[in-house]
Amino acid sequence: MICEKCKQRDATVHFKEIKNGIKSEKHLCDECAKSEQSIKVDFNIPFSVKDIFSSIMDVDMDNVFTKQSEEICPNCKSTYNRFKNVGRLGCHVCYEAFREQLFPLIKRIQGATQHTGKVPKRAGASIRIKNEIRELKEKLNEAVTKEDFESAARIRDEIKRLEKDI
Repeated sequence: MICEKCKQRDATVHFKEIKNGIKSEKHLCDECAKSEQSIKVDFNIPFSVKDIFSSIMDVDMDNVFTKQSEEICPNCKSTYNRFKNVGRLGCHVCYEAFREQLFPLIKRIQGATQHTGKVPKRAGASIRIKNEIRELKEKLNEAVTKEDFESAARIRDEIKRLEKDI
């Protein structure tokens, strides 16, 4: 996207403003954004997004800082520290090589470690039912573990009802 003001450089600052219910957007390069009076942003911030991203990588799920040992990917010879600095893995094998470090990071950022994806409304009825059954089975196991047999019976009946729909 090109800067709306100078129409020469790439727009790197994207400013959205809502005033009295009316939304306006500006897409400017750094230089034009600095000279824009309506945008009051300090462009001399002493840290970058990369610094923020790498700082959360060293915090486990309980917000305790941990020091990771240096792991090396057997395929591309990339290291976890390289991933922290660059923000990209070297190859597909890195996901397995750095699994212990990546698992809490992915869970913290994405909220889950299992990809569920989106399902089309028309064609995905059976897929949605199967996903619901899978979730109910997990709840059933939890209810049985907690010895909450009344809830377990209700969940079991719901699973049976959904299985008939498939």
